[in-house]
Amino acid sequence: MVRFILRRLLETIPVLFVIATLTFFGVRLAPGGPFSAEKNVTPEIRRNLEAHYGLNKPLYRQYFDYMGSLLHGDLGPSFKYSNRTVNELIAESFPVSLELGVYALLIALIIGIAAGVAASMRPNSASDYLASSFSMAGICLPTFVLGPLLILLFALRLHFFSAQGWFDPRDRILPAITLGAGYAAYVARLARGGMLDVLSRDFIRTARAKGASETRILFRHALKAGLLPVVSFLGPAAAGLLTGSFVVETIFQAPGLGRFFVTAALNRDYTMVLGTVLFYATLIILFNLVVDIVLVCLDPRLKFE
Repeated sequence: MVRFILRRLLETIPVLFVIATLTFFGVRLAPGGPFSAEKNVTPEIRRNLEAHYGLNKPLYRQYFDYMGSLLHGDLGPSFKYSNRTVNELIAESFPVSLELGVYALLIALIIGIAAGVAASMRPNSASDYLASSFSMAGICLPTFVLGPLLILLFALRLHFFSAQGWFDPRDRILPAITLGAGYAAYVARLARGGMLDVLSRDFIRTARAKGASETRILFRHALKAGLLPVVSFLGPAAAGLLTGSFVVETIFQAPGLGRFFVTAALNRDYTMVLGTVLFYATLIILFNLVVDIVLVCLDPRLKFE
């Protein structure tokens, strides 16, 4: 396992290098600049700002300077938030995105696994059709539609929750449901397919022939193998929940990292865009690594290769 983890971590270095290079030149070659939208900035002040941030240097010099700072873990200063570094902004805002992602993942797993297992126990029944309908609705309904609908119903009409903000525990409920509903639908479909495959195998029929109860068959024999597709999906799901929080944080005005990323892209805040892209890329790689380790631990047929 140690050799497997070290090899995967070493493979991360060239991946992050390529991502940093492509993102650096991509944002630099995009039209506009970090100070082009400032209407009250004179040409002299703009030249001074560009000199202060090193934007007056040739592009290749800017690239090597940034990569040198990146090797020391320095993501640079933000162009739009004066006297703030990208490291500080990420450290301040990411806990909100992480909290929202954890809540959404819990909702996705609880609702999705329960619906998928219930559907697999009685295929082609009313519960199966209901779970399948829920899954299809969750997949087809995007977050930017579901979020305003939940705000309209539960915040503006019923006054159960606040429409926006991140102040008390109740403010977490609607964003978590909005973000987790779509992934709950995918989890339900994966859990149903995996459980149907396992429940049709010979060792399950043997357990039933020996008189084992359906509860024992479900929790003792079928659940561990049947949920392997769900575990495989957790890596991309966790990454998608964190990166997909951009829209949800904007709708509910949550002070997470997603809002900074959207604002940075609109304002051409080069260092903030680069920092968030690299940060999320690192998280995605680590999530996938953890999922691969868990899969090997759950399925003895797999090896650390």
